Amino acid sequence: MGNEGSQPIGLEIEERAVEATDSWTLHYASINGSTPRLSVFVGQTQEGKVPSALELSAKNLMLYRHPSLVRYVSSWQRGDCWHLATEEIKPLAQVLSQLTPIQICLGLHSILKALTFLHDKAEVSHNNVCCASVYVTPDGTWKLCGFEHLCRFKDLTPAFLKRAQERRYERAITPEEDDTNGLKTLNGCLIEPWAIDTYAFGVLAEEVLRPGVGRALGTFTSHDLPVLAEFKELMKKQLQSSVPSSRPKLSSILEHPFFSHPLIRIHGFLVDLPLKTEAEKDEFFRNLPNQLLEFPEMLVAIQLGALLLSRMVLINSSAQKHLIPRILNPRPDGISKVLSVEEEEDLEGDNHGSPALFTLSTFREHLAPRLLQIFGVRDAQIRLILLTHFPGYCKVFSEESLRTVVLPELLVGIKDTNDTLVSTTLHCLAELVPLLGAATVIGGKRGKLFTDGRPKERSISSSQSSRNVLRTPSSVLAKTVAARETLSGIYRVAPALAELPERPSPDGGEEGVKVDMEKDDVVEDVVVDWSDWDAPEEDLDSPNAAEDPPSQADEVAFSEVVQSTAVVVSSSNSTESNTSSKDSHARKDRSKSVCSEEEDFFKDMEPVISKTQILRIEARDSSQSSLKSSNAITSLSFNSAMDTGEGSGWGEDLEWGDEELEIE
Repeated sequence: MGNEGSQPIGLEIEERAVEATDSWTLHYASINGSTPRLSVFVGQTQEGKVPSALELSAKNLMLYRHPSLVRYVSSWQRGDCWHLATEEIKPLAQVLSQLTPIQICLGLHSILKALTFLHDKAEVSHNNVCCASVYVTPDGTWKLCGFEHLCRFKDLTPAFLKRAQERRYERAITPEEDDTNGLKTLNGCLIEPWAIDTYAFGVLAEEVLRPGVGRALGTFTSHDLPVLAEFKELMKKQLQSSVPSSRPKLSSILEHPFFSHPLIRIHGFLVDLPLKTEAEKDEFFRNLPNQLLEFPEMLVAIQLGALLLSRMVLINSSAQKHLIPRILNPRPDGISKVLSVEEEEDLEGDNHGSPALFTLSTFREHLAPRLLQIFGVRDAQIRLILLTHFPGYCKVFSEESLRTVVLPELLVGIKDTNDTLVSTTLHCLAELVPLLGAATVIGGKRGKLFTDGRPKERSISSSQSSRNVLRTPSSVLAKTVAARETLSGIYRVAPALAELPERPSPDGGEEGVKVDMEKDDVVEDVVVDWSDWDAPEEDLDSPNAAEDPPSQADEVAFSEVVQSTAVVVSSSNSTESNTSSKDSHARKDRSKSVCSEEEDFFKDMEPVISKTQILRIEARDSSQSSLKSSNAITSLSFNSAMDTGEGSGWGEDLEWGDEELEIE
């Protein structure tokens, strides 16, 4: 049964008691602060060899094991106190007011299965079935405890019941126990030993189904449980009958329609899953997701969450195909179970068009803690199931849980010899990088080894324009803007003309200088302070400006503006390299026929072309003098046939004089 050395290593018991009775106090405990927690009963030992009530309960709890009985962990004695450690539980009285009718129905069904096991399999009688003997686990399962009065059928005598009567629940004591002749015995033992617990179960069911006990119990009607009235009549007339022989066996109560609720059938099938055939499992899991959608998801998560994530379900091939994807891929909060067309289009994954069973908030509260426990299971098939759907639920974990629980388990997986497991684990590690950061997931020393080689998102023309703006004086920029506005005013049908490209410098005008071929010296270009010009207001404001063809005067003005715009860029470039030339020369004006007030900015760029020089070759030999007379005098004359017109870039005709080339 255990001794002082059986205490779990690292067990830390909380001082605050959850429940206190005359025989013991109930405390929560944990091993090294980990989860899940445990519950520890602490009671005083009795003098002599008579075991205390807690010792008897621990002995019987260790001996009899069933899913509907509180799970035994350990027991030990320290000093004059006896300790019993079990799974985490809390008294039913503390949560009964928060339960729904279906949860109460499920709880009664669980207690009924526990008593059936004790009667039919173990052949023992509990003898104290009441609300104080029922505890609830964190997943909402009702479990039977309080085995201090448990007795085998063959040892159950009126004397035993008499001794334990003062410590038993008063309402659960059968009427025949008060009557000396009421208990029928055979060889000193009761003839109907199961009748004691049958009567007590009827009292328990009546108390928990009493109006005002459960949450919203006013809705506990025939709509929720169709045969509720019939079951209440059964409790009163048969289970609590004053005649022991009139009380039915509890195994027959399991077949009552009150316990045939669909959720109860689902719960029972999941509990008995190892006993079912493959054909039954396949049909069950095919229909299970749609059946679960008919119940509140919170109820399903609380009552069935642990069973839906049990080992037998996770390794079942049919469940992996039809059920697990609907569980491990929770839907966002606010998305209903019945999807609209738009919501179906937003769903991704293998279950397109099939809504998930749980929302993120419900999944985070009730299923995520269970998954953290399953990550510690070193089973390849179970781990692969968790990893396959990891992207769907990884974001519900807290950063602390991902870093301390999930990540270490994933790092163990990459060291396995199973290539499939390693590959899937690496994909899951990639999902953790955005959540925890590469430094946490990868670790080690890292550096920036790659650069961003993408081109900057701007065109060449815009970059050239920005460079020109930076090196162009503000006054010149103002003139350029005015010139562009004038262009837009004259030709509104072609706004792109306002964005004229930079005109290249003419020959001899690079770097803002000109070369005088006659004087062989370099003259610096002159930076001119241009005066503003304005476009005619009638042209800018006229609504038909873009439709009427431009007049001859407009064409001449447009030509002048184009020339002026080109000089703006050229002058700005020359200003940058020869800033000192701004004050060294005077301005030069040139009148024009179209716009006499405008200056000729091309005057300093006029090429100076001199007449062709004639090279005469003196005769070296008199014998060659005949060549001079016999050969005709070569003359070349070129007259320009193109009239550039007044105001052109070239101020005069380009003429070649008649010169003689004599060859002696």
